[in-house]
Amino acid sequence: MVKVALWQGPSPAGDVGAGLAVLERAVRAAGAAGAMVLVAPEVFLPGYNQPDIAAGALRPDGDWVARLGAVCRSAGCGLCVGYAERSGNGVANAAIVLDQAGKVAARYRKLQLYGAREASIYEPGDSYAIFDLAGIPTAVLICYDIEFAPHVAALAARGVRLILCPTANMQPFTHVGRATVPAMAANYAMTIVYANLCGVEGDLTYVGDSLVAGADGAILAQAGRGEALLVVDVPQVAAAQLSTQLVDYRRVKQD
Repeated sequence: MVKVALWQGPSPAGDVGAGLAVLERAVRAAGAAGAMVLVAPEVFLPGYNQPDIAAGALRPDGDWVARLGAVCRSAGCGLCVGYAERSGNGVANAAIVLDQAGKVAARYRKLQLYGAREASIYEPGDSYAIFDLAGIPTAVLICYDIEFAPHVAALAARGVRLILCPTANMQPFTHVGRATVPAMAANYAMTIVYANLCGVEGDLTYVGDSLVAGADGAILAQAGRGEALLVVDVPQVAAAQLSTQLVDYRRVKQD
């Protein structure tokens, strides 16, 4: 059995210092509860719906990484958080994973940019990030990525058993946390930690509903519409309860 955590809360609205302070408190609390990793929302730094994302984008090797790494190390809890990443002359919708020792375990850029706004701001990613987290084959997907079954299936085929998913899911898409994510977990026999924003940022109202879905699709814990820290024991699911779609799938021969 492993223990994972997620933090759901409002955007720091461009105040990176305030956002870092929130993350530090959440990592310490999750570590005190025995979690091996905490997942925080998409583009939490500087804030998903800020008017000038490029101006607030962070360098992937900036001092903020060392600051969070030190907190992870002292708390004994890793962190996955979304941020706007300065990428050459452009910007990527990215996530960084720090392990329990505070070391960078993975970097990932969102593959499936959502809507015209994201497409106008970000350069899309072009690869998966698969890594070992406390002995568990793990990957990152960001928000819209998790809604694409081919991506989840590709990760499952590569042996991934845990997906960390920062998100900024907004109204009216309440079905994603309540139906889509548990279905993906069940269909591909993996645990998904889906950490959303809540509250209002500019013209967006976030739906909350952050959750941890088990490998059998069971919702192990789910937040409501307000700020929440969830810490969840992920049980071992009996093999007989797990989907075998990956081995059972029959391709249709096209004409």
